[in-house]
Amino acid sequence: MGSLILDASVLIALLDRADRHHARAVEQVEAADQGGDDLVAPVSAYSEALVAFARESRVDDAREATAAMGIQVAPLDAGTAERAAALRARHDRLRLPDAMVLATSQQLGGRMLSYDRRLQRYAADETDGD
Repeated sequence: MGSLILDASVLIALLDRADRHHARAVEQVEAADQGGDDLVAPVSAYSEALVAFARESRVDDAREATAAMGIQVAPLDAGTAERAAALRARHDRLRLPDAMVLATSQQLGGRMLSYDRRLQRYAADETDGD
């Protein structure tokens, strides 16, 4: 048991049946949920995943689907923001939204799930550096 931190690529895959990662995302998130993990989306990733829904005035649909899956949206607090800034300072090419996902994962002591290979590499670098 622990926390599974979902980045935007996973949230988008969960919410969009046409996404190439949809089946994999559903399988992995369901397994984590059944294993007792808390499902957490950093507010930055949640916002990023909502963009397509906002374009179609369907944010309510995405909010309801996210809640129905038991995904909690983690707010951005000062500690997470500071950790994200430190990550961004260490890794010149790490985008701030991705740094926020990594920082949330570190703050909560959780595992991160992402289909973004670049973010996966940064997460591995941070784990190897511990």
